[in-house]
Amino acid sequence: MKAINTSGKRKRAIARVSLKEGTGRVRVNNFDLHHFQPKLYKLKIEEPLLLAGDVVSKVDIDVNVIGGGMSSQADASRLAIAKALVQYTKGEKLRELFLQYDRTMLVADVRRKEVCKPNDSKARAKRQKSYR
Repeated sequence: MKAINTSGKRKRAIARVSLKEGTGRVRVNNFDLHHFQPKLYKLKIEEPLLLAGDVVSKVDIDVNVIGGGMSSQADASRLAIAKALVQYTKGEKLRELFLQYDRTMLVADVRRKEVCKPNDSKARAKRQKSYR
């Protein structure tokens, strides 16, 4: 079987996942997932793996994630892993399970940081002028 490559984005973080048949090893930036810190983000990355069940024990997953912060990287990795698992199983069953559990597992969150307005230090509406 050929390797499955998918990607996921969240804010400035970009995660690329390579999934191939193997023994169930999951690595994030060449470190085993068991050593990933902080624990909250590790659990977030593990969500699609736990929902997929025994499918995960048949594949090796390598995640390469860059940019953004810790939380954004975890969300991007989670999105990419879920997409790869759905593509691997080729079934609507796992896709529907992910969408029912949490839609952001398969659908990217497109919100980004709002840019600053010209001649102003704030991102929101321009400042009012009083002329007095």
